[in-house]
Amino acid sequence: MDRRDFVRASGIALTGAIAGCSEGSGSDDGSTTTNVATDSGTPTDEPTETDTASGADSYSVSMAPVGEVTFDSVPERWIAYDGGFADMAVALGQADGITGIGYADRYYTYVYDELDGVGVDRSTLTENELLGDTIPKEPFYALENDVHLMDPKMLVNWFGWTQSDVDEITDNVAPFVGNLIFRREDSWHDYRYYTLYEAFEKVAAVFDERERYEALKAYHDEFITGLQTDLPSAGDRPNVLLTYAGSDQPKQFSPYRLNDKGTSKKQWHDLGVADALAGTEIDGLSTSDRGRIDYEAMLTIDPDVLLVRGHERKSPEQFRDSVLAFMEEHDVASELTAVQNGRVYRGGFLHQGPIQNFFQTERAAQQLFPDTFGAVTSDRQLFDRDRIAGIVTGDD
Repeated sequence: MDRRDFVRASGIALTGAIAGCSEGSGSDDGSTTTNVATDSGTPTDEPTETDTASGADSYSVSMAPVGEVTFDSVPERWIAYDGGFADMAVALGQADGITGIGYADRYYTYVYDELDGVGVDRSTLTENELLGDTIPKEPFYALENDVHLMDPKMLVNWFGWTQSDVDEITDNVAPFVGNLIFRREDSWHDYRYYTLYEAFEKVAAVFDERERYEALKAYHDEFITGLQTDLPSAGDRPNVLLTYAGSDQPKQFSPYRLNDKGTSKKQWHDLGVADALAGTEIDGLSTSDRGRIDYEAMLTIDPDVLLVRGHERKSPEQFRDSVLAFMEEHDVASELTAVQNGRVYRGGFLHQGPIQNFFQTERAAQQLFPDTFGAVTSDRQLFDRDRIAGIVTGDD
């Protein structure tokens, strides 16, 4: 108890590189692994339904890898490792219950600024980050959450936990509910994956918020269908090279494969674009594959559109004035078709939940198809902000 009181009084932010998630150790999603679900998320060895006991004092939710978890009451305090699961909880009206986050800088809450009445306390996120080459158990005791929205297998395989550590926190604090879904190339992830909305449905069951989930899913389906109806034919769509390079003057890039079905690439899948790396021997970035490509390698591919992750806090104009401007002056980069045509853009969030995905998909549509959906620097909006805000706040 003395250690818990000390941690609570002094804050729990920890510094250091994030194992499996930093630029040097696997910051994004990559190629598809074996033994994964289809794009619909349906495996052959696990039921897809969420088991709940409606109207009972307790209820259960089943999600891999943990399995069935029983709650005596709806959780009030919660923490997520990544911004995708945090965004799910916020979308379900649970923003006030957040106690911390795994990586505050990669939880892009600025999208909530466009939604009246929606937001989170950033000070809570920065004070209570779960960071480090290892994540200790003390913060889990100190925060006293009712549920941990994270994949415990990630804690074991990235941060040195044992299954006994997971069991200890589950028994003494609260259960884990989550699944590492933003990418699908980690060899240790040999259990089912979920699509964004399948995972969102599980989180909705945790918080007993079926109505909000169904309203957001209905609007999502309507939004995506509308975009896809207006898309150019497949032969007229650009091919895309997705990379990571956090520098304003990048010279080497970590490549990603769009054929991976992780949720961080959902918008590119929905918009039906082709992977510029298709047919090459270049693999996507993963925990075990740290390969980089330079401009010479890019030139052999010469993508129509180049996407660069690592610049999500820049505006489109700031990105063009820094990263694109550097490429335009670079001897080799300036020969790329994407650079010559000014089709180099920010690559999107690593972790995204349902609210963030609306914004990410709108941006992607305008990056790739400006003649159809308007330029990414324009004021044109492709979805109704007020409708989403109304669902989240309960005013719809």
